[in-house]
Amino acid sequence: MKSITIALATAKETIRQPSFFVMAVIAGALLIATIFVPYFTFGEDIKMYKDTGLTTISFACMLLALLTASSTVAEEIEGKTAITLLSKPINRRQFIVGKFLGIELGVLALYVLLGTLFAGGLWYKYQYDLRETAGGTAETAKRIAQVMQVLPGLVLGFFEVTILTSISVAISTRLPMLVNLVVCILIFFLGHLSPVLVEVAKETQINELMSFMARLFSLILPSLEFYNAGPSISTGAVIPWYGYVLPALGYCVLYSGAALLFAFLLFEDRDLA
Repeated sequence: MKSITIALATAKETIRQPSFFVMAVIAGALLIATIFVPYFTFGEDIKMYKDTGLTTISFACMLLALLTASSTVAEEIEGKTAITLLSKPINRRQFIVGKFLGIELGVLALYVLLGTLFAGGLWYKYQYDLRETAGGTAETAKRIAQVMQVLPGLVLGFFEVTILTSISVAISTRLPMLVNLVVCILIFFLGHLSPVLVEVAKETQINELMSFMARLFSLILPSLEFYNAGPSISTGAVIPWYGYVLPALGYCVLYSGAALLFAFLLFEDRDLA
C-alpha cells in the first residue's frame, strides 16, 4: 500500500508536468497531420501511416518516461526531498517500486491518449485513401480490421517503454538527468542494433574485438528490436497475441524486474544526507 501511495502521487506529478502536455500536443499533431500527407506509395499510404504512427507514439512516450524518471528520482535525491519521504516508515525498495509504477501509470495515460487518437486516425484514413483513389466507400468490418491489426504493435511498444523506464529508474539512483538521458538513448539505439551487429559478425570476417562487443551488447542490453512491430504491421502481417505478444510480455517482466533489482542495489547504500 505504501508503494501504491507513492505510485499514485508520482502518476499525478507525471501527468501535471509540462513535458506530458508537450509530448501529447506534438505527437497528437503529427498523428493528425500525417493522415493527409501524401506518401506517394501508389495507394499504400495507410501502411506508411501505421509505421510512422507506431514510431511516433513509442518515441514520445519513451521521452516522457526518461524525463519523468530523471526528475522524480534523481532530482529528489539531489534536492534532499527523498530523505524527507524516507524518514517516514517507508523503505528504499518501496520508494523505488512506487516511483517506477507511478511513471508507468503516467506513461500509460499518454499511451492510451495517443493510441486512441491513432486508432481514430487509422479509421478515418482508410476511408480517406479509398475515396481519394477509387472514389468508393469502405466497409465497417475492413476499417475495424485495420484498427485491430495495430493493437499488438501498440502493446509491444508499451513493453519497450516499460523496459527503458526500469533502466532509467535504476540509472537515476546514481546519475543526474543529462547523463541518464544520454545513456538511455544510447541503450535504445544499441538495443535495436545489437541483433543486426551479431548477424553481421557471424556472416563476415571482422575484428575479434568487434565480434566480442557485438555479442556482449546482445547479451547485456535488451533486445528492443523484437518490440519494433511497425515494419511487420505495415506489410499487412497480423501479429499473434499468444505466439508473440505473450512471450514478449514475459521478457519485459523479467528484464524490468532485473533492472529494478539492480536499482535496489544501487540505491541501498546511497547517501541521501
